[in-house]
Amino acid sequence: MNAVDMLVKHHRRLEELLGELMKADEEKRGPLFDEAADFLLMHVTIEEKHFYPAVKAGRTEDVLLESLEEHLSLKRVVADMLALRPSEDTFEPKLHVLKEQAEHHHKEEEENLFPKVRKRFDDASLRKLGVEMEATMTELLRGEPRRLALGQTDAATPLA
Repeated sequence: MNAVDMLVKHHRRLEELLGELMKADEEKRGPLFDEAADFLLMHVTIEEKHFYPAVKAGRTEDVLLESLEEHLSLKRVVADMLALRPSEDTFEPKLHVLKEQAEHHHKEEEENLFPKVRKRFDDASLRKLGVEMEATMTELLRGEPRRLALGQTDAATPLA
């Protein structure tokens, strides 16, 4: 699959998962949070490891640096939420922040970064990148990618 199309598909899936989580009762929130957090950390990891380095260019670097800062913010909220039970008073407010930040990040990428990438790269290059990203996704989803957030909250990932 084309890397940009894959990331847009991920955005919609993550928004769906966070929406379900917002509506879920307390009993279902724990497993739904784990699923959403795993998906989010898998997504940001493949962006940081494959997509951003591949599309780094003079006209995208500013957007990529902002995206990495947004990833840091998302990781910090996930790390905070990993220490909470869904029944705790701060879980729902943090969930709202996570959802709002994720949606903002998706909009920024889809409006500012992805159009530039589509202009600079042909579909074959984006498909090749997508294959690399899928391989990393498969590897990450064998574990609990959400746990990656715990060690990635000090600073944004450097742009390779």
